[in-house]
Amino acid sequence: MQDKLTKYKGIFPAFYACYDDAGEISGSRTQALARHLLAQGVQGLYVNGSSGECIYLDVQERMTVLENVMEAVGGKMVIIAHVAANNTRDSKTLARHAQKRGVDAIAAIPPIFFRLPEHAIARYWNDISSAAPNTDFIIYNIPQLAGVSLTIPLLNEMLKNPCMVGVKNSSMPVQDIQMFNDAGNGAITVFNGPDEQLAGGLLMGANGGIGGTYASMPRLYVRLYELVQDGQVGCAARLQNDICRIIYQMCAAQGSMYALIKELLRRRGINCGSVRAPLVPLSAQDKQQVDACEKMIEAATSEYLA
Repeated sequence: MQDKLTKYKGIFPAFYACYDDAGEISGSRTQALARHLLAQGVQGLYVNGSSGECIYLDVQERMTVLENVMEAVGGKMVIIAHVAANNTRDSKTLARHAQKRGVDAIAAIPPIFFRLPEHAIARYWNDISSAAPNTDFIIYNIPQLAGVSLTIPLLNEMLKNPCMVGVKNSSMPVQDIQMFNDAGNGAITVFNGPDEQLAGGLLMGANGGIGGTYASMPRLYVRLYELVQDGQVGCAARLQNDICRIIYQMCAAQGSMYALIKELLRRRGINCGSVRAPLVPLSAQDKQQVDACEKMIEAATSEYLA
């Protein structure tokens, strides 16, 4: 099992929805972002997750995003496709499509809005997995947004699924990573979710990270991962703190953090468009936040990657 899980170690940027100037999904811009991230040395991509604005895209748009990612980098890096929608039918459609396109794994948050019992959540996940029976399955635990927490009993139930290989853990307590690893007993991988605690999550046993700001500074996250793996904990902590300060600046904009990140990418020649309503685009006043983030990323790059 460990050999099977090796490909799920490392840094996996959450992939952003790329729009044309009219706000529609752009295949060419999607492929350009995918090729850009391939060149940054990351292990893989997490496609159509929350950072990819999945709840604001319809099923066909999500398929279009994945198709273009696979055309650009499929077979060259590990691709995890988030396929959850807020009903089982659409989720299964996305799962079947992802398997057909040859992704390495599919992932799913629990159903949101209605508070379902754990046996219903397990059925939802298992139904999705059944639509892609030859593809690995990863649970996406993000209780602060989904309103549902992955418990050990629910994880134990899901471990009965032979496709189940991991958890993307975006809860804030790093203790959860240790608990999920213990429950998996070496049979699953656990990804750290919150970007602000990647170093801590790795030290608590995460095998890698999936994060919404990774694509804005991928080489810094790759370096952070390497420092922890090499036992250079002090340097890793300093880099993590610098990354956190950059994220705080990103979150201080009036517009969405993702709109700011897309502007940073545009300045580097990667045009992803803006964000889809109701997410808020950048305002004129946000230019100073973009400038500050750009300078901080450049400074950290010079310090840690010289």
